[in-house]
Amino acid sequence: MDNEFGCFLLPIVLLFTICSQVFGFIFSKILKPIWENKPGRYVMFFLATIGLIYVLYTDNSNVKSIVGNNQSKVTPSPQATISIKDSPTQVQISQGEKIIVTTPNSTHKTTGTAAFAQGDFATAGNQFQLYMQANRNDPEALIYLNNARIGNNKSHTIAVAAPLGQSGQSIDTANEIMRGVAQAQDEVNQAGGIKGIPLKVTIANDGNNSKVAAEVADALVKNSSILGVVGHFNSDATLAAGEVYQKNQLLAISPTSTSVKISGFGNYIFRTVPSDKLAGQALANYTTDRLGFKRIAVFFNSTSSYSKSLKNELTDALNQKDATITAEFDFASSTFKANDNVKRAISQGAEVITLLPDAESLDKALQVAGVNQNQLPLLGGDSPYQIKTLEIGKQDVEGMILAVPWHRQTNPQAEFTQNADRLWGADVNWRTAMAYDATKALVAALEQNPTRSGVQQALSSPNFSAKGASGIVNFLQTGDRNAPIQLVKIIRDENSRSGTGYDFVPLQ
Repeated sequence: MDNEFGCFLLPIVLLFTICSQVFGFIFSKILKPIWENKPGRYVMFFLATIGLIYVLYTDNSNVKSIVGNNQSKVTPSPQATISIKDSPTQVQISQGEKIIVTTPNSTHKTTGTAAFAQGDFATAGNQFQLYMQANRNDPEALIYLNNARIGNNKSHTIAVAAPLGQSGQSIDTANEIMRGVAQAQDEVNQAGGIKGIPLKVTIANDGNNSKVAAEVADALVKNSSILGVVGHFNSDATLAAGEVYQKNQLLAISPTSTSVKISGFGNYIFRTVPSDKLAGQALANYTTDRLGFKRIAVFFNSTSSYSKSLKNELTDALNQKDATITAEFDFASSTFKANDNVKRAISQGAEVITLLPDAESLDKALQVAGVNQNQLPLLGGDSPYQIKTLEIGKQDVEGMILAVPWHRQTNPQAEFTQNADRLWGADVNWRTAMAYDATKALVAALEQNPTRSGVQQALSSPNFSAKGASGIVNFLQTGDRNAPIQLVKIIRDENSRSGTGYDFVPLQ
C-alpha cells in the first residue's frame, strides 16, 4: 500500500516543481517588467477587462441560441408538460411536446413537437399541418395541431387515455379512440370553443395495462388544469384507474369498457358504451328467437374482466330463455386447443358457437372460426368488430353476428358520419363514435360549469343531454349510457368498403 502511494505521489511532486519553475520564469522575465512599467500596467488592466466582457457575452449568446431569436416565442405553460416523479414505469403524457405514437415519414411531426416543447407554437402548428397533408388520419397530430393553435392562451383541458403500446392492434385501437376525441375537439374549436374558450387535449398512454393505467390516472389528477378524462380502453384498466379518479374526484368517461363491474362503480365514473348486460340480452334474444337454438358453446378469456362479464351476462339472459351453455372453453387455459375444443363443442350437442374474446385473445377466437368452417353459426361481442377479423377470418367468419354499440350504416347521413368521412378520408367504427360522444358529453358539461365538481354535477343531472354520434347522450344513475345495442352481420362483398371482400352490415 505504501509503495503504491509513493508511486502515485512522485509524479505529482515532479509536475508541481516543473510548473512552479515555469511560472517563476514567466513572472520574473515577462510579467514583472510589464507591471513595474506604468503604461504596461494599464495595458494589462485593459486586456483583463476585454477578456471578462468576452466571457460574459459568450455565455449570454449561448442562452439566446437555446431560446431562439424569434421574439414572438413564449415559454411553455405549466400545462404543456406533465412530469411524473417516482413512477415505477415510464408514463407517457403529452400535449404536443413529444410523440407518443411513432409513425413513418414523421419529420414534420418530429419538428413540430420540438418547436412545441420550446414554446414556439406558430412553428409547431405549421409543422403539424404540413405533416397532416400526407397523414390526414393521424389523430395525435390533429390534437397537437389544435393545441398548438391555442398555445398559452386560456383553454379548458381534458385528457384522453388510450393503449398507445407497441403492438399494431393496440395502436390501431388507440387511434380509433383518439379520432373521436380529435374530431370533437376540432369541431368545438372551429366553432369558437366552449363559450369562446378553446378545448385543449392531453394524450396519455396507459399501455393497455391496469398498473400503468392507475399511474396515468394518478398523474392526471395531480394536474389541476385537467377537468375530465376520456378513457380507458379495456375494463380492467378502467377499473384500476377508476379507483384513482373516484378518490380524487376527477370525472372519467370510458368510451369502450363494457364490464358490468363498472356500473355504479363511483359517481365520477361514466361510460358512453352500453354495458355487457345489454349485449348479452341482444345475443341471447337472437339465438333463441331468430335462430331457434337453445344449446350454446361459449369461448371466453377468464383473465379479462370484459370477457368474463359478457359471458356471465349472456349466461343469465339465456337462462331466462330456457337455453343453456352446453360447454365453456377458456382462451387463457394452458390446455386450450381450437381443434379439440370445437370437436368437443359439437359432440356435446352445441348448436351455436359464441366467441367472446378480448383484444388479447382475438387471434385464438379466429382460430376457432377457422376450425369450425361454418359448421355451427358464430356469434360474438364487440371485440371482433374490427378489420382484422375480416382480413384473417374471411369465409370462416361469413355470417357471424356481433353485438356492437354503433354502425355507420344505421344513419349514414348523420352529421358525425359525414364530418368523419371528410376529416379522416376513411370509415370510422364504434370506438371512434363512442369516444366522440364521451368528448361531446364533457364539452356540454364544461359549458355548464368548467370545474371538476361542476362537470360531475352536470353529467349526474337527470336533465343532462348532449348531441353525439349515435344520438342523444345521457346517463343513468349508475353512470351507464342509456342507449341500445346494434346487431351486425359479416357478409361477403366484392366491392366491400373494408377492401377485404367482406364487410360488417346492420342486421335487418
